[in-house]
Amino acid sequence: MSRLQHNGWLSVSAVAVGSFGTVLSEFLPIGLLPSISSDLGVRVATAGLMVVVTGLAAAVAAPAVTVATSRLDRRVVLIGLSAVLVVSDVVAATAAAFAVLLVARLLLGVALGGFWAIGAGIAGRLVEESQAIRATSLITAGISIATVVSLPLGAFVAATSTWRLAFVIGAVIGAVALVLQLLTLPAIPAQQRVRPTELMGLFRVPRARIGLLVAAFLFAAQFAAYTYVSPFLQDVAKVSPDVVSVALLVFGVSGIIGNFATSAALDRSVLGTLTALGVALAAAVALLPLVAHLPVAVFVLLVVWGLVWGGLPLGLQTWMVQATPQGAEAGLAMFVTTIQVALAIGSSIGGIAVAASGIAVDFQLAAVIALLGTATLVVLSLRSATPARGRAATADR
Repeated sequence: MSRLQHNGWLSVSAVAVGSFGTVLSEFLPIGLLPSISSDLGVRVATAGLMVVVTGLAAAVAAPAVTVATSRLDRRVVLIGLSAVLVVSDVVAATAAAFAVLLVARLLLGVALGGFWAIGAGIAGRLVEESQAIRATSLITAGISIATVVSLPLGAFVAATSTWRLAFVIGAVIGAVALVLQLLTLPAIPAQQRVRPTELMGLFRVPRARIGLLVAAFLFAAQFAAYTYVSPFLQDVAKVSPDVVSVALLVFGVSGIIGNFATSAALDRSVLGTLTALGVALAAAVALLPLVAHLPVAVFVLLVVWGLVWGGLPLGLQTWMVQATPQGAEAGLAMFVTTIQVALAIGSSIGGIAVAASGIAVDFQLAAVIALLGTATLVVLSLRSATPARGRAATADR
């Protein structure tokens, strides 16, 4: 490996630590809501706003940061976003009032949305083109690992210390990412200016439009079910709390493996890989309620689900980058906005389904949504390819 490649992978690793820090900071406090509500004198439902605010801020920040910083060196932007992450966690850790905590979570949303939109898009500029998907998979692995770590780490914090420690941990990881980026990131000049009209213009690009629509379906399906996976394991599968923690860890570790395994499959076929992942997602969540009385089968399906979910975000990001080769950041910005909104909608749909008919019905509904998304991907991809083949045949004649 040449010195240039070596430094490139160090840079990719620094960005991966940043993605890990932002997502960990987003999810780590979720299990601490009762402690936060008690300490700051608000209801648990009100404390839950800190999760909603972060997601909504990320949805707005992804395109806003991309447009506002499109002329700046991407190194400067990523370092700035890592600094915002540190500030947000420091403010949260020292917040004496819930309103201050909400401000901190708004700042986190800015860092999260901006970092995800820009960070994944520059992977291909840090290593050779042939290594771009692998580099992107390393950055998205930070997201998978953060999801795995957040649950047991949050439980540990809740059992041994104050909720403020969670934000201290987030600040420390953010500071590490900031230092690594200062030391390893090269200058990454802006390639082109991104205007708001270009963001909306993505909906006129067939492949980009397909990617955003399918991402909305699949993320909504994922979070309609995943939001209630712990209640499913405890109340439907009758698994003890200790085993639930193990099951979620298994899910998360499977996600990390799936992330890297998918990068190899994407090199062969992006459409084929996404189609297989969408069908597998639907099958896993549909079958779980049917085998809830069989612990081994439940664990096997959780492994399958984890493998699938580890790969889907990477696959969808790869689709968007390929759909917008001249404006990858614009495509990823709208991708982040789409999935944050879909996440909120999916969780809400899941809540309604659980309240009305139970967790089993919620999982079946999530499977239907995943199948709709997969069918949309296949049908629209084939339809958009047909005119292109027709034009090619006409040109040949």
